Amino acid sequence: MIEHTLDTINSILYVKPKTSLEKADFEQLALTVDPYIKETGGLAGLIIDAPHFPGWENLVALTSHFNFVRDHHKHIKKIGLVTDSALGNVAEHLASHFVSAEIRHFSSGESEKAKEWILTHP
Repeated sequence: MIEHTLDTINSILYVKPKTSLEKADFEQLALTVDPYIKETGGLAGLIIDAPHFPGWENLVALTSHFNFVRDHHKHIKKIGLVTDSALGNVAEHLASHFVSAEIRHFSSGESEKAKEWILTHP
């Protein structure tokens, strides 16, 4: 399950995985952001707040995650990974080869720092 909120004032999508990621999580994210992206052209940023990465429920969820990234990465300027998981550093470097967004890793609890980076470093 992923909790998410869309800050339309700052054009930032906040996501916070709570349990193993499911296919429905990515369907719900798309329902939230697709109309906004269609109206505005994109997001200034995405902040993923995951102190520990919960993994995926199954292969279908993993595939849905990859499809969501494929369909949306060109519409997001920056991604802030807020996590203490070792995957944070790996994702920052590996994902930069597959997505057009600029990615930066922040320590757990630094969501405000990630927001500041998105808003003040165009």
